[in-house]
Amino acid sequence: MKAPGTLIRRPRQPVGERPFLVIWEATRACPLACLHCRAEAVPDRHPDELDGPAARRLMDQIASFGKPAPLFVITGGDPFQRPDLDELVAHGTAAGLRVAVSPSGTPTLDRARLARLRDAGAVAVSLSLDGSTAERHDTFRGVPDVFDLTLDGWRTARELGLKVQINTTVSRHSLPDLADIAALVRREGAMLWSGFLLVPTGRAGALGALTADACEDVLHFLYDLGARMPVKTTEGHHFRRVALQRAVLARRGERPRLGRLHARLTERAGELGLFEGAPRTARRPPMDVSSGRGFVFVSHTGEVHPSGFLPLSAGNLRDGDLPSLYRDAELFRALRDPARLGGRCGACEFAAVCGGSRSRAYAVTGDPLAADPWCAYEPGTFPHQDDLREVAGCAG
Repeated sequence: MKAPGTLIRRPRQPVGERPFLVIWEATRACPLACLHCRAEAVPDRHPDELDGPAARRLMDQIASFGKPAPLFVITGGDPFQRPDLDELVAHGTAAGLRVAVSPSGTPTLDRARLARLRDAGAVAVSLSLDGSTAERHDTFRGVPDVFDLTLDGWRTARELGLKVQINTTVSRHSLPDLADIAALVRREGAMLWSGFLLVPTGRAGALGALTADACEDVLHFLYDLGARMPVKTTEGHHFRRVALQRAVLARRGERPRLGRLHARLTERAGELGLFEGAPRTARRPPMDVSSGRGFVFVSHTGEVHPSGFLPLSAGNLRDGDLPSLYRDAELFRALRDPARLGGRCGACEFAAVCGGSRSRAYAVTGDPLAADPWCAYEPGTFPHQDDLREVAGCAG
């Protein structure tokens, strides 16, 4: 079999020593009422939010991990609810961080504010799109006109030279619309489209769960789209397993056996012309980063979590520093050890490169090391294990 190229990307530095990505929840204040909100956002800022000096100390601690610095994302709630946002972006940039901001689709998402973010040094924004029409998106977001505000902000950000990532929650609500959303993302243009497989925490606990088979169909559909547009997943770590399996099957001239949802999504994508034209010269390989393993989340009050969707704390920045908590906290050390995974995830040949969603395992079972309940793969059932061992080493 011909040697494959890079199929899975890995951070250049050991993930036990430093994160690839740090996300800071600058505030939980947000005027929206999104059905899936992890933060259960509220209209007003919390009195115990990290203030400006504490936020600057956080950014200095992130920079202390060394160069190249971790990617730093300021999220919320709505970060634009903080009047010091531009100053904080400027401080992070001066400290050597690559700063991105994840604002909400509200009237604050205007040209003037986006221009100030750019001028302060922000390199990218990420925006949420959970419907291909105003009716679909605004219903999910709980407030009218959010769809139009999001598209206006998206176009403005690109005009200003900011990179744009679009995030879409994959839920029962969005499944029938997923191909249409992809077509909109491709038409408007984005650095990256991220399919976020729902974690039933916060308000999302009230949304209907997907089946493991539906997740499998969605992940393969996203993989298919990856030949035409840059795609990634959030809390869909088994996308890395899919990438390895599909590489083996492609070299053997085989296709996976998938369900009716994949067929419906593919048919709709074909109607929309998503598979037309020449494929991308290079597929974007998924990054081997997971909760506590290359990824860390800091809450609005300074709690340090493996992920914003995994509400277990390793400690608070008011009592410790981020590098020490990330490297030494038992919670983080456990999440970085695939030998400690339980159930099917622990028995799986893909444990080291996938590991499943620790956030979803915790949300459903109360155990962050349990099996991901939304993974359909039975360990050891992939038919070409020798080929798999060969491609599993193709990580950059």
